[in-house]
Amino acid sequence: MPSITISKKELKETVKESVREVLALEMMSLRSLIIPFISEKEQGDIEKHYGKPSRKVANSRRIRV
Repeated sequence: MPSITISKKELKETVKESVREVLALEMMSLRSLIIPFISEKEQGDIEKHYGKPSRKVANSRRIRV
């Protein structure tokens, strides 16, 4: 079996990127747990009072950890 040689810097960057990906997936999972469930009736009431949400994207920022 052939061996693969990479520099310490490349290995470190690869590990950092992999950890970022895992953390992002875990954060999505955690966020989905804290979003409150609302019934269709509640959603109807919200839309009646405030209108349907627009498809326009609000300001967003990405933060790399």
